[in-house]
Amino acid sequence: MAFANVIEILPGNAPASSRISLCMLGFRRTERDVAFPLERGYLNRLFLLFTLVILYCAAGLFHTGAAQAAANWTIEGVLGMMDKSAQDFHTLSADIEHIKYTAVVKDTSIETGHIYVRRDEKMRIEIAKPDPRTILRTGDSLFVFNPKINRVEEFDLGKNRSMVDQYVLLGFGTKSDNIRKSYLVSVVGEEELDHKKTVVLELTPKSDQIRNQIIKIQIWVDEASWLPVQQKFFEAGSGDYFLFHYINAMKNLPLGDVKFKQDWPKGVTRVKPRG
Repeated sequence: MAFANVIEILPGNAPASSRISLCMLGFRRTERDVAFPLERGYLNRLFLLFTLVILYCAAGLFHTGAAQAAANWTIEGVLGMMDKSAQDFHTLSADIEHIKYTAVVKDTSIETGHIYVRRDEKMRIEIAKPDPRTILRTGDSLFVFNPKINRVEEFDLGKNRSMVDQYVLLGFGTKSDNIRKSYLVSVVGEEELDHKKTVVLELTPKSDQIRNQIIKIQIWVDEASWLPVQQKFFEAGSGDYFLFHYINAMKNLPLGDVKFKQDWPKGVTRVKPRG
């Protein structure tokens, strides 16, 4: 699909030269293999995308059924159970599938790969098909590696760190008070998903900046583990959505430092776009 049909990482009033699409980070299939340089000035929404990606870390299988009645679950009850589950979260590893639907052309694209997350601000996403990419976060550093052109782009999260951590913690260890600070939360209902009983939450961002891109997020929470098993993001004004599901998700398996090293091949081109 054309880049014009893909969500961008800057507000709509930003100059065209300062924008970047999801495709350019490897989260969307493109019709041709072209190297697009990462321009300056787009970092705020790049980090928004990056942190949204982290939200998907424990997603489950895609499901299209409507949620049933919410039984006796309250917002306080669900968030309280999620808080308890998050207290012993250390790592997560899983196979990942990303689905992107573009309403105007009724197009669905799928990418698959693997994800590894460690609570001490480390994450690695390896997109395998159709267009390989590696996204690595270690502390304040974010790397995007494109093996087809043997290039790695490096970003300093810097002042955007608090935005990143807000979304990281939403899925892994955040307190209920922090969720309520950033979102209006409601319980939609219960639903069976991948043979698991889940409760469905709907989050509406309070931030105008975020709501201009994502109008709401639906999260399916496993009532056994109290971890998210699916998350769906609805884009503003288009009817588009994207979701991630994770297969064979494993919590608290050992993930050594080697998994989060910059293991780029010899001769890689390094680029540090200016923000």
